[in-house]
Amino acid sequence: QFKDCKILGIHFDYCKQLLFEVSFDRCVINLSSFYKMKLKNTHFINSTLHEVDFVEADLTNAIFDNCDMLKSVFENTVIENADFRTSYNYSIDPEINRIKKAKFSLPGISGLLDKYDIEIE
Repeated sequence: QFKDCKILGIHFDYCKQLLFEVSFDRCVINLSSFYKMKLKNTHFINSTLHEVDFVEADLTNAIFDNCDMLKSVFENTVIENADFRTSYNYSIDPEINRIKKAKFSLPGISGLLDKYDIEIE
């Protein structure tokens, strides 16, 4: 468990997957990588995740509670049943990620439409 930590540029993807379990509360996790990590049920609470690599990660049932996800990358990522309702600044393409039953707030829906370069008022 990481609480009130500043974790910059860490390659969590270098960690061994066996028994890997982590949670973050009030952390800055900018420029870090979770490439291909299995992060089912992981909690990211009140954290800053700028430019974090979630490419091909499994975030099934993950909770992103009040997280700033500016320029984080989601490609071929499993975010089924994940909760993004209180998070913001994410950009997730539904066509290249598995988002079945993921939870988003109405204001956050624009983060699913970024690639279309449309204006939402």
